[in-house]
Amino acid sequence: MSIGEKLTQKYKSKLGKLFVGNSLELLTNDKKLSKLKGKVNLIVTSPPFPLNNKKQYGNEKGDEYKDWFIKLAPIFSDLLTDDGSLVIEIGNAWEPERPVQSLLHLECLLGMVKHPEANLRLIQEFICYNPSKLPSPAQWVTVNRLRTVDSYTHVWWIAKNDFPKADNSKVLRPYSDSMKQLLKRQSYNSGKRPSEHQISEKGFLKDNGGSISHNFFEMEALEEKREVRLPHSVLSFSNTNSNGYFLKTCRDKGITPHPARMSGGLVNFFIQFLTDEDDLVLDPFSGSNTTGYCAEKLNRKWISFEIKEDYIKQAIIRFSDPELKSPLK
Repeated sequence: MSIGEKLTQKYKSKLGKLFVGNSLELLTNDKKLSKLKGKVNLIVTSPPFPLNNKKQYGNEKGDEYKDWFIKLAPIFSDLLTDDGSLVIEIGNAWEPERPVQSLLHLECLLGMVKHPEANLRLIQEFICYNPSKLPSPAQWVTVNRLRTVDSYTHVWWIAKNDFPKADNSKVLRPYSDSMKQLLKRQSYNSGKRPSEHQISEKGFLKDNGGSISHNFFEMEALEEKREVRLPHSVLSFSNTNSNGYFLKTCRDKGITPHPARMSGGLVNFFIQFLTDEDDLVLDPFSGSNTTGYCAEKLNRKWISFEIKEDYIKQAIIRFSDPELKSPLK
């Protein structure tokens, strides 16, 4: 897309809009979008990963990727409200033709949070573990068998100040069976622990509706017989995803879904954790627009961008879900 090309709205729903085109050029140069500066409560996205091989969804490599990624910092910072958040999911990178993990993703993070024009900082890192990921890097895992499967991605929570809007009471995990029994029993062994922590007599007797979430997302059980205790918004999306309307419709139509879709469970979690209803959520690399879909269901306003028409068609399928009850216009 050339600078100055007309801003094109592909579709809109009750709460949001999807634009087609290069989001970075549009957000930097389009006068209409300049109104978004300082208005976005949450940017949540999974940008193209720094892979060694070019993928159909588009991705730079090596130093080109790092330069591209770091340029995002001031653009995103300008969009965010003072208490807004930026959430980025990114995979690991490997050195070309070597069984050596690259530092590229870490250099990208450092470049973003140290950008002199952005004033960003890393609030917390999350890990998203997915044992269903195909073995990668294939050359060093399945062919030469020198490395183990790379089965997780990083999720970085970044903000403009140390205290962005957040409320972990909105994303509680279900209590464990032992905690449920403790609450019913209303007693436990208090006192000093070997770790020198002092456990009070009544500190764990209040039922808060669930336990505080961890920064480790186990999208499938590590052990077959062990219950996965994820927040309801994460677990419910994960449990229905494979047989959900979107993937089922793609299969019926012979469509290959976007190969790097961000987990809807993750998106749900951060929308609920970091925003309130009617807040504005933005995804600059939306693919099949999981972010917009989740925001719509959670009653948040949203804006998404996608450069490839094929993925926009998939986004239209996603928003055709009868459960959404928000027809496109």
